[in-house]
Amino acid sequence: MGFQQGLSGLNASSKSLDTIGNNIANSGTVGFKSGSAQFADVFAASLSGAGAAPVGIGTKVAAIVQQFSQGNISSTNNPLDTAINGGGFFQMDDGSGGTVYGRNGQFQLNKDGYIVNAQGLQLKGVPAANGVIATGAPAVPLRLFDPTQSLAGAPQRTGSSAAALGIQANVNLDSRVAVPSVGVFNYANPASYNQSTAVTVYDSLGNPHTYSMYFVKAAAANTWRVYSTLTNPAGAVPTFTDLSAAGATSLGTLTFNSSGVLTSLPLSESLTDVEMGFTGAVTSPQVIPVNFSGSTQFGSDFSVNALAQDGFAAGTLAGFNIGDDGVLLGRYSNGQTKAVGQIVLATFRNPQGLQPLGDNRWAPSAASGDPLTGAPGSSGQYGALQSSALEDSNVDLTAELVQMITQQRSYQANAQTIKTVDSILQTLVNLR
Repeated sequence: MGFQQGLSGLNASSKSLDTIGNNIANSGTVGFKSGSAQFADVFAASLSGAGAAPVGIGTKVAAIVQQFSQGNISSTNNPLDTAINGGGFFQMDDGSGGTVYGRNGQFQLNKDGYIVNAQGLQLKGVPAANGVIATGAPAVPLRLFDPTQSLAGAPQRTGSSAAALGIQANVNLDSRVAVPSVGVFNYANPASYNQSTAVTVYDSLGNPHTYSMYFVKAAAANTWRVYSTLTNPAGAVPTFTDLSAAGATSLGTLTFNSSGVLTSLPLSESLTDVEMGFTGAVTSPQVIPVNFSGSTQFGSDFSVNALAQDGFAAGTLAGFNIGDDGVLLGRYSNGQTKAVGQIVLATFRNPQGLQPLGDNRWAPSAASGDPLTGAPGSSGQYGALQSSALEDSNVDLTAELVQMITQQRSYQANAQTIKTVDSILQTLVNLR
C-alpha cells in the first residue's frame, strides 16, 4: 500500500534532516567532519522474482557517512593549538591504555606537563632522549616537562659540543699596518699590538668569561702572532688572567700566503680552573679549539667577519614550538632549543569506517582497518602540522541549507502521498 512507501519516505527525510541539523550545529566545532545520509530502495519482491515490474515498498537509510575532507585552517594565539593540513589523525590516550583518534588540535598543558585536550586525554607521540628522537619507537603520552624536576637546561662549556667547534673566528688582518713599535706584547699597551677582538666563552658550570685575542704583526712576512687574556665573572678569583704571561706566551701564529689566504693550522687554548677563577670547581683543563679558517690578510681595514663559539650558560624553559614535522622544540632562556618529542599521526585505509565516539573522537573498527602510524609530512598520507592554528569544521553551510530545503520538500511530498492514499481509501469506503 502507498502508506508504507510514504511512511518510509517520511522516516528517511527525517533522518536526513537530523543529519543536516547535526552538521549545522557543528559548523563551529574544530575538526568536525560533516555527515551525509545515503538511501537505498526497498522491494517487496522475492529473490526468485514476483513479476516483470515489481513495485517497491519504499526507501531506507543505508548509512550515515562522514566526509573527511580538509577544513579551513585558522590562526590562533595558543602555540600548542595544532592543525593537520592533510591526512591523518591525532592519537590520544583514552586513560585506560587504549587509543582514540581525532582531528581537533586544541591542546594545552596540564599540571603534570602532559599535552591534553579539553577532555583531559593525553596526546601521544615519541619522546626525545637528550634531544634525540627515536624514530619508529611506539607512541606514548607526550610529556614536555616533569614538575618534580628542575626546568633548567644544563650548560655546555665551550669546546665540548659534539663537533668540538670551540671558537670560530673569521677576520681580515690589515696587511698594510706596520710591526708594533713596542716589541713585547702587553695587553694594557695598545702600541704593543695591532688589532684585537673578544668573545664570551663558558666553563663547565656555565659561567661566562670574556676571552680576548690580540693580533701582533711579526717581522716575518705574512706572519701574525696571537695573544690572549681572560676576564672572569664577579665572584671569581682572580677576575682577570693574562694568558700571555706578560707577553712570554702566545696562543700561536697565523701565516698567510702571497694571496692573503690563511695557510696555518687551527690553534688551541687550554684553560685551567685557576686561570678561570674557580679553583677546584670547574673542569680543568678546558681545551678550546680556536679556528681562524677563512681568515684573510688583505690590504683593507681590520674586520671581524664572523665570531662564534659553541658554549652556553644554563637556561630555564621559556616556551615551546611545534614544527610542521611534529617535532616539539623546547625554548630556553639562554637562546638554546632542544627537541623534547614528536607528535605521531595515524591513518586508516577506510576513514569512513571509523566509529564516532563524540567529543571529536573516533575509534577504529573492522571496517576502518588497523591504524598506520608515521611522522607528519613523512609521506602523502600523513599531513603536515601547523602550530598556532586549528582546522575548522568542513561543513559548507550554503550546501547544507540547500540540502535542508530539498529534504523538506521531499518530506512534504511523502506526506502528500499518504494524504492521497487516505483519500482513495475514503472513496472506497464510501462506495454503495
